[in-house]
Amino acid sequence: MKKLLVLSFVILTLVSCSNTNQGELVGVRKQTKQFYHPDPYGMVFVPLGSYTMGVGGQDIASSQITQPKTISVSSFFMDETEITNNEYREFVNWVRDSIARKILSEGENADAYLIREDPKTGEEYEEPILNWETEIEWNSEELEEALFLPEGERFFHRKEIDARKLIYEYFWIDLQAAARKEFRDDADRTNASFANRPQGMTDRSVYIKNDRINVYPDTLAWIHDYAYSFNDPLTEKYFWHVAYDHYPVVGVNWNQARAFCIWRTEKLNKHLSSQKDEMSLTEFRLPTEAEWEWAARGGNHLNPYPWGGPYTRNENGCFLANFKPLRGNYVADGGLRTLIVGHYPPNDWGLYDMAGNVAEWTNSAFDPLSYNYTWDMNPNYTYNAKDSDPAIMKRKVVRGGSWKDIAYYLEVTTRAYEYQETAKCYIGFRSIQPYLGRNKGDNPNKASHVY
Repeated sequence: MKKLLVLSFVILTLVSCSNTNQGELVGVRKQTKQFYHPDPYGMVFVPLGSYTMGVGGQDIASSQITQPKTISVSSFFMDETEITNNEYREFVNWVRDSIARKILSEGENADAYLIREDPKTGEEYEEPILNWETEIEWNSEELEEALFLPEGERFFHRKEIDARKLIYEYFWIDLQAAARKEFRDDADRTNASFANRPQGMTDRSVYIKNDRINVYPDTLAWIHDYAYSFNDPLTEKYFWHVAYDHYPVVGVNWNQARAFCIWRTEKLNKHLSSQKDEMSLTEFRLPTEAEWEWAARGGNHLNPYPWGGPYTRNENGCFLANFKPLRGNYVADGGLRTLIVGHYPPNDWGLYDMAGNVAEWTNSAFDPLSYNYTWDMNPNYTYNAKDSDPAIMKRKVVRGGSWKDIAYYLEVTTRAYEYQETAKCYIGFRSIQPYLGRNKGDNPNKASHVY
């Protein structure tokens, strides 16, 4: 019997050795199928490329401060329009429903709103997760007290959700802090040697940032941005009424826009993880200033506007964007304030409203001299401002111009900024998703044959 066991062991060893591809290096993963980055719904592919950032602008004084710089940008997908009210409401409604389910999961019918074990394996979760299949009992006493406006604050006795309670709890990874090298002591500063980030080697949680933010737009922005101007109907209806579904969302600050991108990433990757053999994709985020300008140019390297020409009108005399033309004749371009997204023709890459309608948040912090010290490949000046930081450290780059701006702000090179905690009735945003690979059309399993 002992000899038989030894013989069996030898045979198994030989068999296992025969599956090593004769000792050749073949990698650890055997792909069952080729991977191609799918086109996200509602997004346009922007190829990698190089351009001179800042060239073509008409502001001579600004060009003396912000020196044009040739840079290269990786490929990415970008929303073909600004994020609309209808799209942002999906985020707000998700936050509302998750809070409602959490409240109900602590009541008498807790089991109906919680999933305590994996339905496939039967393994019990350490912490139960919310059950999104169960209908929400909006008339329950628990929600009446916890989520709706109190009786004394209701207009015309309307039962409404208290928007102040729509708090989104999320986390993000501070990769900049994780990558930052630190000196061990003063001697290291002299020797120019760096520590190997000891805090991250022992506990990575120091780089996990937990945040809470109210996701509801500041609808009063329509009033407080413009004193002595009647904009009450927009304050009351613009965000939630079906008439404005396809208008760009406004009143969203930079922090809220970033939170939306984080939620959008989680939403997609949770779905992919539930599908067989599907892999997670890169995060959605706000574009860097360099990515935004590259996308806005649409392959036209020298022209001042996204449509490629030096003029704000086409050959028929029609304006090509929603802005403030003719010394304040707002309606000359077909609009008064914001317009339905995609009202004007797209640029050569299929992106709409890269000039006008609403200005757009970028991921980049604002510094007038950032062109001079950022890298020439995927440049981005970032700073994760803390609440205690001075206001000047909370400036974020805003691009594209809006319905209330003159033509200068529509130029692809014009830089502006706003403070990250401010919400304006003329600033919106759109997301990007970095492309996994070199460029669209490459076969990920073969050499690109670019020589």
